[in-house]
Amino acid sequence: MSDLFNAALVFTQIPKVLQALPVTLWLTILSLICGLAVGLGVAVVRISRIPVLLELCKLYVSITRGTPVIVQLYLTYFGIPLILRYVNYYNGTNFNINSVPPIVFALIALSLNQGAYSSETIRAAILSVDKGQIEAAHSLGMTAAQLLRRIVIPQAFIVALPSLGNSLIALLKETSLAFVCSVVDITARGKILAGNSYRFFESYCSVAIIYWVLTLMVEQAVRYAEKRLRVPDTAPALAKTLPKERS
Repeated sequence: MSDLFNAALVFTQIPKVLQALPVTLWLTILSLICGLAVGLGVAVVRISRIPVLLELCKLYVSITRGTPVIVQLYLTYFGIPLILRYVNYYNGTNFNINSVPPIVFALIALSLNQGAYSSETIRAAILSVDKGQIEAAHSLGMTAAQLLRRIVIPQAFIVALPSLGNSLIALLKETSLAFVCSVVDITARGKILAGNSYRFFESYCSVAIIYWVLTLMVEQAVRYAEKRLRVPDTAPALAKTLPKERS
């Protein structure tokens, strides 16, 4: 019965699984940055209601949110090489499809997925910004880019931070599916070790512990950022300093 589960192996395999941690972290960070850029662009288009782009953005969000992430990874992994072959055939180019690193396919798929989900969060956060401040910025002659950079994005980021933190945690866990694109991340590393030792349960327990610890660290980082960026309510303190009205 003692051979059914080897608890010591769970912890001795963690350092081996952690060899793939940089891949998971880089994939998560880059997908988050690219996804936020895509989400911001989609949110601005939907708020501005640009005719043609608006319908395209709605279609993109609908397709992305209506299909599983693993299917999107497969479509990207097999679709991009197919597109490059068509480009090579019709344009006489010679793009080397095999030279594209597998992590690029996972990065594109996860970034587009993150962009679709974060666009709704960013759009709601932008709409929460006080209209009076926007009108004042327009009256001062600010351009649309200056308005976004100086007024809208800083305030919207604070509002959207809790939801974006949850999206980051979900994205971190979604990177575990990158192995379908031949990316050796934490999950793929655990799968390789399990195939070598035939201790599948112990290997995946090691993987689960690593993801759990990473998730706890992200949660604490988001909470710390919320406390640091939270605007204090100065109204009660300001009321105490004001002179009382004479009766």
